[in-house]
Amino acid sequence: MKRRDFQEDIQELNTAFLMLAQQMLREDRESAMFRLGIDGEIADLIVGLSGPKLVRMANCQMVLPAFRFDNAALMKMLAGEGRDLTSTSLHAAIVAAAQAPEKLPRGEDGDEK
Repeated sequence: MKRRDFQEDIQELNTAFLMLAQQMLREDRESAMFRLGIDGEIADLIVGLSGPKLVRMANCQMVLPAFRFDNAALMKMLAGEGRDLTSTSLHAAIVAAAQAPEKLPRGEDGDEK
């Protein structure tokens, strides 16, 4: 049985994500940072990517967009599970807003690992 590589799919997803993130950040930086779950340093990095650098970054073997939440209850709310879709969505947004943007761990010299 042949196992699928998914590399082309990952590259396509990463490219679309980075292009969307750049567009969002250029149009409304603060709102985009909230929606993407990133801080100012990451926002600056994404906005500053040239075309070739964006393609190079998208070609990595990792999926760049990540689930923002590790809270299963919050994920269920976002999926619409609950008594009332309107109040569930509002509650999920409030809980999500309280969570800080993700930061990558830094090495001893201050560089990201």
